[in-house]
Parts: sequence; C-alpha cells; structure tokens
Amino acid sequence: VQLQASGGGLVQPGGSLRLSCAASGFRSGSYGIGWFRQAPGKEREWVGSISRSDGSTYYADSVKGRFTVSRGNAKNTVYLQMNNLKPEDTAVYYCAAGLDPVVVHPSQIGMWGQGTQVTVSS
Repeated sequence: VQLQASGGGLVQPGGSLRLSCAASGFRSGSYGIGWFRQAPGKEREWVGSISRSDGSTYYADSVKGRFTVSRGNAKNTVYLQMNNLKPEDTAVYYCAAGLDPVVVHPSQIGMWGQGTQVTVSS
C-alpha cells in the first residue's frame, strides 16, 4: 500500500510540469488526495486537493489559476498540472491521502508518498 509521486524536474520560469501520484494496493478514489510541498528551511504547505466524494478541487491562493489537480481515467492516479511556474514554486512535492473527503492540512494525512523535486530556475 503506497503512493508514488513522479514527474518532477528542472524547468524555466513560465514553464510547465505535470506531476503524477500513483496509488498501489488501494483505491485512491476512496480517499481525499492532496498535494503538499516543502521548500528548504520552510514548513510543509498545502498546494491543492481533490475531494473523494465529488471530485471537487481546492487550491492554495499561491497557486490558484496556475495549478490543476485531476484524477486519471483509471482513477487510481492523481495529477498536478503546474503552469506558469515561478522560482518560488521550487520545492519537494508530495502527494498524500487521508480519510477526510478533502485534505488540506498535514494533520489529516494518513499516508504520504515519497517526494519529487521541482526546481524552477533560469
């Protein structure tokens, strides 16, 4: 039972990346799934989430309008599409699952995936 995040890398400011979060051993559609990030020397912060009940999405103000969370057709993969990336988006990104319909805080998380590094730099 695990979450596997992938898709990070180095991108120039203004560029795009798509992160994937693949669930194995359980149905991710039965859990609230969230994306979090942690920059060096900073606390882990919430980025965006998708509800397990109706698929509604929610975003931190810092990424609203630039990032999109979605589920794959097989519904066991969740994506984070990141557009118009900025240097301040540089961080290790984590996907995570919790029992609440919507997860927006680390205290709600029961399972963390391993992180994937996103670096935005020219």
